[in-house]
Amino acid sequence: MSLQAALAIAAKDVKIFFNDRRALLFTLAAPIVIATFFGFLSSGGGSGEKVKIPVLVVDEDGSSVSKSIFDGLLKDEALGCGASTETGAREAVRKGKATVGIIIPKGFGDASAKALFGGEKRPELILLYDPSHWGEMGMVRGLLTQHVMEAVSREAFNGAAGRKAIKDSLASVATSTTLKPEDKSALTKMLKSVANWQERLEATQGNESQEARGLGIPFDAKEEAVTSGSGVAYNGYAHSFAGMAIQFILFAAIDLGAGVLLERQRGLWKRLRSAPVSRFTLLVGKALSGAAISLFCLAGTFGFAMIFLKVRIHGSAIGFAAICLCSAVMAASFGLMIAALGRTQAATRGISALAVLMLAMLGGGWVPSFIFPAWMQRVTLIIPTRWAIDGLDGVTWRGLGLGYALQCAAVVLLFAVLFGLVALWRFRWEEE
Repeated sequence: MSLQAALAIAAKDVKIFFNDRRALLFTLAAPIVIATFFGFLSSGGGSGEKVKIPVLVVDEDGSSVSKSIFDGLLKDEALGCGASTETGAREAVRKGKATVGIIIPKGFGDASAKALFGGEKRPELILLYDPSHWGEMGMVRGLLTQHVMEAVSREAFNGAAGRKAIKDSLASVATSTTLKPEDKSALTKMLKSVANWQERLEATQGNESQEARGLGIPFDAKEEAVTSGSGVAYNGYAHSFAGMAIQFILFAAIDLGAGVLLERQRGLWKRLRSAPVSRFTLLVGKALSGAAISLFCLAGTFGFAMIFLKVRIHGSAIGFAAICLCSAVMAASFGLMIAALGRTQAATRGISALAVLMLAMLGGGWVPSFIFPAWMQRVTLIIPTRWAIDGLDGVTWRGLGLGYALQCAAVVLLFAVLFGLVALWRFRWEEE
């Protein structure tokens, strides 16, 4: 192989790339604009304000229990709660203006207090939800359980409905023919103790030191975001720029492959074949130019993110450089494989664009791979973009070290070698 010839071929391609100002602008501007948009969304709209789940409550009961439930939901920081009618709630959920609608049916307060003590049939709360937000639905269900338990137990131990429920339960236990004598005795003692507690609260109702409370969650959750270090906030732009940078160097690789096909169609390869340039030298020259252009794109994209959006390398800087270098080589090899397998420039561009979009999507370039189903997370480990994006995530906001970075870089480089071997195997000097 003639290194001088390979470098000359690479220099020619790089010069052509920089002379095409429109292509240069697109290659740099497109990933920056799209990555900024996705990063803006994942960072809470740039304000740092937590997004609240929109919830509408339909109180058909009007009891102290239902009012207490609504007040609890209204004060919850995770929810954006409001009152509505059943028709209004259904329409809002259908149109996507609310994620969940909660209907508290008539008689819920009395029935829930009786069910708490007497084993009566439990009343139902109706939850209307947007099926495209099933994750938020689970969160709302958990928060609703907390507030219902607090409201119902408060009423059961302190309210009029609770006193009536205890009285009815004592009567039911006394006349029961299915309970064992020892069970009946134990239940009667428990219910009488609750009745005595209710009488004591009623007698001291005017005493401000007495606070009517129900059963609550027996713990407080302390949230701690785990990133690269203490006090280092998660930067949503770090992931979005990693995904878009990898996607667009693969798009640049399509231009490389299409350019090779165009040169072959114009007969350039026939003339090069008569010169002392081997097939391997030619492919190396093209790979060098493709890798150089890809590195330039990565540097420009991440440079913008670091200067204007505060993306930082909290892990290994050497590892970051290694992943970028191997990703650039992988993209160049991918472009050569496109040229070797493609037949016409037009057809190859369309198929290759679809392939790049699939690689970016499955690699976690659009949305993080951790939200994929478990089986898909395992399958995508055979995709080079997954390793490249995860590696860049690891050395930026996750703050992982050189070992992790080199592992990701090695897998990406392995794909680069595989693509290069396919390109060498299927390369043709002339049109068939």
